Amino acid sequence: MDRRLAAILAADMVGYSRLMETDEQGTLARLRTHRIELIDPSIEKNRGNIIKTTGDGMLVEFPSASDAVACAVEVQNRMYRRNADVPKDQRIQFRIGINLDEIIFEDGDIFGSGVNVAARLEQSADAGEVLISGAVHDQVTSRLDLEFHDLGSLSLKNLSQPVQAFRVALDAPVETVGDSATPDGSTRVVKPTIAVLPFENMSGDPEQEFFVDGLTEDLLTELSRRHELFVISRNSSFVYKGQAVNLREVGETLGAQFIVEGSVRKAGNRLRVTVQLIDSQNDAHIWAERYDRDLDDIFAIQDEVTSAVVATLPGRIEASQQEGLTRKTPSSFAAYECVLAAKVLHHRSTREDNVEATKLIDRAIEMDPDYAHAHAWSGCIRGQAWGYGWCDDPEDMLAQCEAAIHKAASLDDNDADVHRLMAAVAILRNKLARARYHQERALSLNPNYDLVVVQMGELLTWSGRPKEGAEWIEKAMRLNPHHPARFWSHLGRARFAAKQYEQAIDDFAHLPMLDAVQNAYLAACHGWLGNAEEAKKHADAVHSAQPDFKIDNVVPTLHYAEDADLQHFVQGMKKAGLS
Repeated sequence: MDRRLAAILAADMVGYSRLMETDEQGTLARLRTHRIELIDPSIEKNRGNIIKTTGDGMLVEFPSASDAVACAVEVQNRMYRRNADVPKDQRIQFRIGINLDEIIFEDGDIFGSGVNVAARLEQSADAGEVLISGAVHDQVTSRLDLEFHDLGSLSLKNLSQPVQAFRVALDAPVETVGDSATPDGSTRVVKPTIAVLPFENMSGDPEQEFFVDGLTEDLLTELSRRHELFVISRNSSFVYKGQAVNLREVGETLGAQFIVEGSVRKAGNRLRVTVQLIDSQNDAHIWAERYDRDLDDIFAIQDEVTSAVVATLPGRIEASQQEGLTRKTPSSFAAYECVLAAKVLHHRSTREDNVEATKLIDRAIEMDPDYAHAHAWSGCIRGQAWGYGWCDDPEDMLAQCEAAIHKAASLDDNDADVHRLMAAVAILRNKLARARYHQERALSLNPNYDLVVVQMGELLTWSGRPKEGAEWIEKAMRLNPHHPARFWSHLGRARFAAKQYEQAIDDFAHLPMLDAVQNAYLAACHGWLGNAEEAKKHADAVHSAQPDFKIDNVVPTLHYAEDADLQHFVQGMKKAGLS
């Protein structure tokens, strides 16, 4: 028999049978998601080896007690955050026990009293807890920055001797998690607060009231998906239903700087929905839009208008706040405002702006280390530097990008931005199947987020489905009419891959400036069309922007799943005279 000292982690899911009886398919899908995104990666990161799994639990061996405890703490803390938006009776929660002892290893399984102790500690733990034996505590108490509560000697089932046990102090349960407060009572991250007032039924038709209220509630629900916003609850905003209000007073009462209000009017078989966004502090109109639709399918109209509004509003809020930032000195920036300014610089897509964006995003994280959105955008900005070659050590920059995004995921697993960026990193690593998983998770979290939708188009283009990719990119443009100019570049690449060269040329023409790779795509378009003069012009522009341009240097930055798609671009560049 092979005997060796090992740390054993036993875990199971609390209330598994009850959840399976209520929703078998949904429970299995959610459990699989937690395994793929959180549990298995944490085990791998901490050098764990899964010995066996059951429907509701697992047994894992670690080379050290510190690795086992670090894994357990990460899983439980992140599960607290994942459950923040889940009703109590639907939450997936785990209990974990850890022991350190000499274990028998045989035929891929493990045996011995040390395994039994871990299993019994797990059964004694409450939902969301980690219990460790005294042997584990002796090893980790001086190595890990954690607190432990001494539970004394526990008499465990089927064990003749009591076991000294400790409970690991974890993050506060989700019921008590709130904004991080500073000594003066303020919060470190002050997100823009928005209230959606009940829309007014201007039709004189009481039967339209259900549509009007439904539209308002849908807007509230969808805006709440945006983790960079704080949305006032329905119960608070619906107090004002049917009232003539002073928006400045409403803003002060609800603590909302931004207010959405609107109206619905029916005339014959036409429905008109008007929406406006107002800054309550100065009573200024930031944005207004009118939606006229044929009254064929009332629910389709509700979905369409909701999608359009929630895709546009966050960008308009950011734009209005960006104007305010220009009047502030950098020393007065709060963490959120640093992120906001960094986003502006990022979207300009120049090396100099990327450097400044990196400084600002690092400053935001320094102000608030637990600000998940800042970590996510740190990864995005560093990913841009890697993608454009604006760094001396590409591998180190990509590692920084991945570390920032994983940190964001550890702080907030339910942020669409986090999964969008995890998908982007997977694309950079040419792991397109993994990218598809995170991309679909991001879409499920926020299907109306233009940056998520456009990236779906990019992923489909890389995956050999450019016509579908172009449709997704065009959808993103419709969702947000104020989209970044780079969307046109994504559309041009998709159209090129689909061999729609004329359309691709038109798409690239919308860009205010062209970089070397964009000019290379245009050169390839003209190369395939046989436009020698235009092809040469863009090939010359490539060398003007990047004198040492080589096709062999561009190929590693491309992520085509099909070699035929890659060769299509390479041959197009060669036809244009590039080498």
